[in-house]
Amino acid sequence: MDAQRSIGTFVVWDYVVFAGMLLISAAIGIYYAFAGGGQQTSKDFLMGGRSMTAVPVALSLTASFMSAVTILGTPAEIYRFGIMYSIFGLTYFFVVVISAEVFVPVFYRLGITSTYEYLELRFNRFVRLCGTVLFIVQTILYTGIVIYAPALALNQVTGFNLWGTVVATGVVCTFYCTLGGLKAVIWTDVFQVGIMVAGFASVIIQSAIIQGGINVILNDAYNGGRLHPWNFSFNPLQRHTFWTIIIGGTFTWTSIYGINQSQVQRYISCKSRFQAKMSLYINLLGLWVILFCSVFCGLALYSRYHDCDPWTAKKVSEADQLMPYLVLDILQDYPGVPGLFVACAYSGTLSTVSSSINALAAVTVEDLIKPRFRSLSERSLSWISQGMSVLYGVLCIGMAALASLMGALLQAALSIFGMVGGPLLGLFSLGILVPFANSIGAIFGLLTGFVISLWVGIGAQLYPPLPERTMPLPLETHGCNSTYNGTNLMTATAIPFSTSAFQVHNVERTPLMDNWYSLSYLYFSTLGTFTTIFVGILVSLPTGGRKQNLDPRFLLTKQDFLSNFDIFKKKQHDISYKSHPVEDLGTDNPAFNHIELNFTDQSGKVNGTHL
Repeated sequence: MDAQRSIGTFVVWDYVVFAGMLLISAAIGIYYAFAGGGQQTSKDFLMGGRSMTAVPVALSLTASFMSAVTILGTPAEIYRFGIMYSIFGLTYFFVVVISAEVFVPVFYRLGITSTYEYLELRFNRFVRLCGTVLFIVQTILYTGIVIYAPALALNQVTGFNLWGTVVATGVVCTFYCTLGGLKAVIWTDVFQVGIMVAGFASVIIQSAIIQGGINVILNDAYNGGRLHPWNFSFNPLQRHTFWTIIIGGTFTWTSIYGINQSQVQRYISCKSRFQAKMSLYINLLGLWVILFCSVFCGLALYSRYHDCDPWTAKKVSEADQLMPYLVLDILQDYPGVPGLFVACAYSGTLSTVSSSINALAAVTVEDLIKPRFRSLSERSLSWISQGMSVLYGVLCIGMAALASLMGALLQAALSIFGMVGGPLLGLFSLGILVPFANSIGAIFGLLTGFVISLWVGIGAQLYPPLPERTMPLPLETHGCNSTYNGTNLMTATAIPFSTSAFQVHNVERTPLMDNWYSLSYLYFSTLGTFTTIFVGILVSLPTGGRKQNLDPRFLLTKQDFLSNFDIFKKKQHDISYKSHPVEDLGTDNPAFNHIELNFTDQSGKVNGTHL
């Protein structure tokens, strides 16, 4: 392959495809603004009127965390560090089970709009405010990265105008969130998942054709040492090992799936608790498909550039730009297809940003406005929710400007979730799993957890860990017939991993930096969670945590788990007791009623919530 051959640029058709994607998304927003009488109440706007079914919600859950950060970051990650990232497939399984069996039952039963309402019910107003403020800060930061990431990558490779795209993304999102509310967000997500899979598929198919089949791709990857996923080292300082990904990854992602408002808001919008759990399990399939696609794209990337790495050869300036570079390289003869891939990266962004905006609006209205102004009508609350969407849209675009200073994207995003999400996950776990935790313990736990994870996280940004901790695999440039005659074999170990603008250079490495700050970024969340739970328990016991009398609805009970098997019970009864309608719960003497043999007073719980 001749490296002098120019890679393609964007042509008219690419812009057409890309603009089409934005227009359809906006159109869905307009449709839901007027369909079925529009967004009458704030409940319609923020929770889709609690009428969604499992499949669209599942696709939407998948879309909102498969942002452009995933689409551009994961293949680059595989290209540099090998296939170890794919162990996240196992992690996703644990995350979904924990979310569906621990958090969904409690949140769905209480019928809340904002997850932080739970904190007030279980602890008090102040804990709720702390949770809300942390969430708002975390989400605005994260959304900034998500808007900026694809704009940067695409700008450098395709010549899309950088700030033009940032503003366009922000505006379109804000537009359809403001008009259509949660229903629009969910249905645009469904559309965008389709586009993401199409974009991935085009890259996978075309690279398999060009490289001469899937076996060639796997062989190249194997020879380059990219196919060794197993590293069972227990060392918590190494960036990715089997245990780091399983343990650290599970905590990081549970804080996203179990308690993050953007996700919880979606499954609470389902018709029934069964649909809510199903949506999580179906979403697991979506996560696996997208993980598989992005891992395979990473291998294709390596196979294509295994002897001529565009990053070391200074053709791209960031690892995150490798994917767009590959697309323009292999798909240049098909006008419109590179546009499809860009649309794919942007769909990821749009879906994430829109869910964040909708969640921020929900939290602000439910946690900050409703408790202050009790007299507002539903109509005016709906207007306020829409105003909030606009405000947060603008804020997120502003954050994107700040994100331009952060380093490697995938890691920055997950670190933010770890630093803030970990302590919050600990706070909710205290509430749901520890009956004697009280509000004093909760506040102390949250603060301690937050301070410790911030300390590690900011330390790691300032003094990034050494290459032997991150262990990048070598990249070769000897196949490029370019002008470096003397230095044929440059390997990428010279490139520092975190390229953040806040880095402190040439400083004496202290043991603190080499051990404490080098903690794998996936463990930030685990650290925060455990610190919060531990401190919370220690403080609650002496401050009278045992004496409080709690409503059992706020805790996870054995009943919640057993009710998974209700479907089977019902079916058998429908068959055997045709004459006896099963649904009239508790009419007969409970001692003889065939359903409520053991649960005399819990008839409400057998059947999920009676709202």
